[in-house]
Amino acid sequence: MHAVLTPGLYIVATPIGNLGDLSPRASEILLGADLVAVEDSRVTANLFRHLGAKGKMLPYHDHNADAVRPGLVARMATEAIALVSDAGTPLISDPGFKLVRDARAAGHTVTTIPGPCAAIAALTLAGLPTDRFLFLGFLPSKQQARAESIAEIANVRATLVLYESGPRLSACLAALAEGLGDREAAVAREISKKFEECVTGSLTQLAERYAEAPPKGEIVVVVAPPGAPPPASADDADAALAEALTRLPASKAAGEVAKKLGLDRKALYARAMEMKG
Repeated sequence: MHAVLTPGLYIVATPIGNLGDLSPRASEILLGADLVAVEDSRVTANLFRHLGAKGKMLPYHDHNADAVRPGLVARMATEAIALVSDAGTPLISDPGFKLVRDARAAGHTVTTIPGPCAAIAALTLAGLPTDRFLFLGFLPSKQQARAESIAEIANVRATLVLYESGPRLSACLAALAEGLGDREAAVAREISKKFEECVTGSLTQLAERYAEAPPKGEIVVVVAPPGAPPPASADDADAALAEALTRLPASKAAGEVAKKLGLDRKALYARAMEMKG
């Protein structure tokens, strides 16, 4: 007998490769759910075979989500509906957030069953700073759109995490090197599987490595944050002070520029008085 679940929506993280990563709680929810909304029923069927059961599945993906979602939300009033993706944590680079949003709007209980996530797993393998990171999903495939997306995040002071496919990997790494500079990076693939691999190097080195032999499957790319900016010059300080003095008295102008450029406030105040004189 499986546990009787309270009606509502259950967001269930599933393995990204190694089926042994399925948690006991996730197994219990999948076996006890009245219905499981799946990205691809063929993929999730393999998971149910691992559990020795046949789950009641309903496809829920980009192409049918708008049509299927109202019915799923209505059923949550009396049934336990589980949501899974093909691998990893639902809502990470898939349309699941709309189902969560509508379930909450309808007053249904929403419960998460945390577990594997390729982005987080790759971040732990990469050996790059983890105190701040930005998940980018998949970058656009077209060259100009991809370059524009990279330019938007070039100055973000955080480690970058993104997904990519094997055939596009080298071009993506080269575009990142061009738009961000040749930062340190890591390419993680086959995470949690027998041939798990995480290759590190500069973006240019990695782009060259995969140009002739693109790997198969989906890949996670992790890119180091930008280096510390160069210290402000005397000319930078004078320009900032001149602008601030058009709006503020000398003491406040010096304080503003000191905070902005990381310079000594007393020295800036003395320079501001010189400039005013």
